[in-house]
Amino acid sequence: MSDMVNVICMKWGTLYGAADVNRLYRQVRRHLDRPHRFVCLTDNPRGIDPGVTCLPLPDLGLPDGHRDTRWRKLALFRRDLGGMTGQTALFLDLDLVVVDDLSPFFDLPGRFYIIRDDDLFRAKPLRKVNPQRDRFLHSVGNSSVFRFVVGAHGYILDAYLADPSAATAHYEISQQFQSAQLAAHGDLDYWPEGWVVSFKNDCVPLGLRSYFADPGLPRGARIVAFAGAPKMEDVFAGRGNTWYRKIGRIDWLRAAWQG
Repeated sequence: MSDMVNVICMKWGTLYGAADVNRLYRQVRRHLDRPHRFVCLTDNPRGIDPGVTCLPLPDLGLPDGHRDTRWRKLALFRRDLGGMTGQTALFLDLDLVVVDDLSPFFDLPGRFYIIRDDDLFRAKPLRKVNPQRDRFLHSVGNSSVFRFVVGAHGYILDAYLADPSAATAHYEISQQFQSAQLAAHGDLDYWPEGWVVSFKNDCVPLGLRSYFADPGLPRGARIVAFAGAPKMEDVFAGRGNTWYRKIGRIDWLRAAWQG
């Protein structure tokens, strides 16, 4: 493919800074050979690498009186997002590490792909006591890595803005609401299992074995995500978030993160 594609991230507030954007930009540049534009949607472009296209943080469009902006990421489904309507975009959260070629993420046919959230976690057998709830949660996509056609899924934002209070009352987090809308429109497809892996569940040896073996990268992994705890900043500080999880040598992860 020779068509230009977009890689998009979002930064607002103070949780992440320009250094996080710049690291992700360098990771993408190393692992994506095809023509692409790296876009950061942000409320503060100060310090971001000149190679990054910085655009204003898109307005969620909430009605008057509704100030809950926790679901701000749904603004990615505006039909007029950053003048990219009709273009292919890969969205990446800032708290992940790219470790291999990203081109396959653009090669799969279809309009929308996302991580199946369950692929990032170990099995939850107790969830099966409520089969309907289990089936729904098994369908939910994790929105840290997804590919979409800009403007093609405006129905997600439309449904949310029609009654934001009802949406937040019925769904725990935005990715649940987003997945339900995508499934209803036949647009919900998942990345092949193993392309995006969980550091905690796929890289760190299970339980006390982490005291005797260092974390490793599974074969075929392209992106390492930090679902649940520990978060990325905890991992790089050597914190496993619990006494039975030791974070050993992660030179390979640090090298991929820093470049």
